[in-house]
Amino acid sequence: MVNQNTVAKDVGFTHEDFAALLDKYDYHFSPGDVVAGTVFSLEPRGALIDIGAKTAAYIPIQEMSINRVDAPDEVLQSNETREFFILTDENEDGQLTLSIRRIEYMRAWERVRQLQTEDATVRSQVFATNRGGALVRIEGLRGFIPGSHISTRKPKEELVGEELPLKFLEVDEDRNRLVLSHRRALVERKMNRLEVGEVVIGTVRGIKPYGAFIDIGGVSGLLHISEISHDHIDTPHSVFNVNDELKVMIIDLDAERGRISLSTKQLEPEPGDMVKNRQSVFDRAEEMAQKFREQMRAKQQGQQEQPAVPVTPVEEPVADAIEVPAAVEDAIEVPAAVEDAIEVPAAVEEEQETEVAQEEVSAVAED
Repeated sequence: MVNQNTVAKDVGFTHEDFAALLDKYDYHFSPGDVVAGTVFSLEPRGALIDIGAKTAAYIPIQEMSINRVDAPDEVLQSNETREFFILTDENEDGQLTLSIRRIEYMRAWERVRQLQTEDATVRSQVFATNRGGALVRIEGLRGFIPGSHISTRKPKEELVGEELPLKFLEVDEDRNRLVLSHRRALVERKMNRLEVGEVVIGTVRGIKPYGAFIDIGGVSGLLHISEISHDHIDTPHSVFNVNDELKVMIIDLDAERGRISLSTKQLEPEPGDMVKNRQSVFDRAEEMAQKFREQMRAKQQGQQEQPAVPVTPVEEPVADAIEVPAAVEDAIEVPAAVEDAIEVPAAVEEEQETEVAQEEVSAVAED
C-alpha cells in the first residue's frame, strides 16, 4: 500500500546544470570546416550567423565575397541559410569568424584548373595595366597577361575596359599565379582556318637577325632566316624592309606554343630566286606550294606503306662484325674543340626564344 504521506523530493535545475547540458550537445567547430548557417542579424560592417554554436558567429564585410562589397545586404539577406567557411577559432567572447570569400576562392581555383585542362578559351575585360602587362579577372581571380602575350597595336593603357579572348599559360594556386595569353588565343583561332602548305599574303612587321615577323591576317608568323632562300643570306635586312608585302607558305602550325612558321624558300622556282628574282617566286607561289603538298603526301603515304622489318636473331652482335678499330675511330673522331665551336650555347637559345615570344605581336583580329 502506498504511503500517502510520502513527500516528493524537490528537483532543482541550476545554471551550472544547463551549461553542462549545452557542453554535452555542443558541436566542435574547427578552422577550415564548411558549415551551414542562417543569417541572424545584418550589421553595418558584417553579419551575425547562427551555425548551432553557443554564440552567434560573425562574418566581416571583407569576407563576404571574392569581389568588392560595399554593404552586407549586397550579399546576404536576413534568415537566409547558406554555406560558410570557418576562418578562425573562437575569440575571447567565444565567437567564431566566418568567410564566404574563402569558399568562392577555392571553387574559383578549381574551376580555372578545369578550364586549363580543357584548354578552353575564356574572355575577360582588362581592368588595369602596368609596366609588365595587363590585369583581368577570371572566375573572380586576378589574372595577369604578360606584355609579350598581348597581340594588339594599341598602347596597353588603351586596353582598359576592352574584352579579350585568352588562353591559360599558368594556373598555380599555391603561388597565387594565374597567367594568361591573348596571343595564343588569337593564333589558335587563326590556326583553325589555316593549313600547312597553304600560301598566304603577309606584311613584314619586324626584322631580327634570325628572321622576319610576318603579319598574316591579324597574327604573327616567323619567317626564319634559314627559310628565306636556298641561297645563303647574311641577314634578313638585306632581303626585306618593314611593311614589305610577301607571299609566304605555312610550313608548321604549333597551337600549343602559339607559333606559325613560314617559308619563302619552298616557293622558289630556282634556288636563290627570293634574292635574285622575287617576282618570279610570287608569280609561281601556288604552283610551287602544290608541289610541296604533293611531296608531303607522298612522304606520308610512303611512311604508312613501309613494311615492318622482321628482326632475325643472330649468334653474334652485328656491331662486332663491322666493328671499327679503335685507331680508326680515334682518327675520324671530331675534336672537342670543333664540337665546342659549333655548339649553340643554351644562353643564346634562351635569348632567342625570349625574343621570339616578345616580338610575335600583331593586330587584334576583329570578331
